[in-house]
Amino acid sequence: MTEISTEVIQATSYVAGTPIHASQVLEVHSPYDNRLVGTVTMASAEDTQNAIKQALENKVSLTRYERYQILDNVRKLLLERKEEFAQTICAEAGLAIREAHYETGRAHDVLFFAASECLKDDGQIFSCDISPQGKARKIFTQREPLNLAACITPFNHPLNQVLHKIAPALAAGTPVILKPSEKTPLSAVKITELFYEAGLPKSMLSVLLGKTADVAEALVKDPRIDIVSFTGSVAVGKRIASTAGYKKVILELGGNSPLIIMEDADMDKAVLLAAEGSFRNSGQRCTAVKRILVHEKIKDEFVTRFVEKAKEYNCGDPADPETKVGTVIDEAAATHLESVVQKAVAQGAKVLLGGKRTGALLEPTVIDDVPRDAEMIVKESFGPLAPILSFKDIDDAIALANATDFGLSSGIVTNNMAYAIRFIKELKTGTVNINEVPGYRIECSPFGGIKDSGLGIKEGVIEAIKCFSYVKTFSMPW
Repeated sequence: MTEISTEVIQATSYVAGTPIHASQVLEVHSPYDNRLVGTVTMASAEDTQNAIKQALENKVSLTRYERYQILDNVRKLLLERKEEFAQTICAEAGLAIREAHYETGRAHDVLFFAASECLKDDGQIFSCDISPQGKARKIFTQREPLNLAACITPFNHPLNQVLHKIAPALAAGTPVILKPSEKTPLSAVKITELFYEAGLPKSMLSVLLGKTADVAEALVKDPRIDIVSFTGSVAVGKRIASTAGYKKVILELGGNSPLIIMEDADMDKAVLLAAEGSFRNSGQRCTAVKRILVHEKIKDEFVTRFVEKAKEYNCGDPADPETKVGTVIDEAAATHLESVVQKAVAQGAKVLLGGKRTGALLEPTVIDDVPRDAEMIVKESFGPLAPILSFKDIDDAIALANATDFGLSSGIVTNNMAYAIRFIKELKTGTVNINEVPGYRIECSPFGGIKDSGLGIKEGVIEAIKCFSYVKTFSMPW
């Protein structure tokens, strides 16, 4: 068993690198055993205003190479301390240590790609003598940083989600005020400290934990903030959209991603993708498999084999390297998921495996014959639930997949190219992955959803750098 440190982490909010000394302290408890994992000093409304002032009044113009160097230094420091970060993720989020190790690897990749983009010239050149109305001139473009970004991150990827926002922003040269989830703030504070250690000018990054009105709402509404980048719930995302005012808004919200298994599917692949997609990260990913749609001709065989595969995903102590599924974020979330399963059963669904809850631990749960109007089908269930539905043909599969308010991602298991092309063309989602889980991507590829999953604006390192900057056009005689 991995030795997880039981030392209580003493952390603090930072305003431009200066620790906040406050009497109010946020306690962070382990979802697994409720032990005190760490504390974070809380920021006030005054601290928020000070962070904005520091960022705007202490502007720093970094060269592309300087930005590259800082991000690459953070990458190297993270590699040196990856075990420490993994333990923090495991302790504060209740995620299995193997998932925490995986997340630190992904976080490394974010820093690698963000640093690499700093060394690329993303400008364009347009010759003006290409039309009868043209002149002997050339038009050039270059990207300029925004004045200030506010980034608000969720609990489910407490390190990777933070880096997916602040690394592209800093690669663009845009200063950031980070407001991480109060449920998992320790990883965010630790990575902020790594940026300071790596040489980032401190006015370019603050991290604030505090009351919603004092921090998050104040940042969203402040006209001096040029962009708000938020990942979290639909309700909060829509509230941000309605209150942010005249500024850029990036919203990455919920998902209800289907894995669609056609009658010609490789059964071994289908079973593995269904299990990995449903149970990894305790099912707490916006791109996790939330609905398993199986062609009626192969459903019985799939269900039999899937139940056997799901038995391999044991649930228990997140610190144990043999544990595959840790807790969900807290007992309230696990209780809600338990009730969602009970409601589906009341409608005629059958629990074939799991379903037992102990505190914040919820066993990976396979549910068959789930009605199409069950809550776990029409809404997002953020946990290790694997509801199975059947469909009769590709038309039915597409209609069923699209019959949701969400449109983030999807996975298709088929070897039929005609099927694959139809799904790519007709599914109303931001991503369609053929013979892969819905959530597959690399950290630099475009990522984002439509409908209630987002506004269609993409993240991923390259697209995010575009969001955290603007294009300046200039021309010269030529």
